[in-house]
Amino acid sequence: MASKKPENMSFEATIEELDTLVDQLENGDLALDDALKKFERGIALARSGQNKLNDAEQRVSILLQNDDNAPLSDFNPQPE
Repeated sequence: MASKKPENMSFEATIEELDTLVDQLENGDLALDDALKKFERGIALARSGQNKLNDAEQRVSILLQNDDNAPLSDFNPQPE
């Protein structure tokens, strides 16, 4: 089964897969090539999760700063 691209996954799914990868890597029963592939996937998942958190933080910040009389502004997520 092909893995989903991290940017297309929900934050919760990203964290769940990352947790599974960490468990597998900590176990130490993987061949070096497999461990490197899982590590690369883990890095991609961690970066994607961080981007999702940054976007959510920006949205919350926008919502908390604006009052009812403030002009509306577009939300522009940072490019990945």
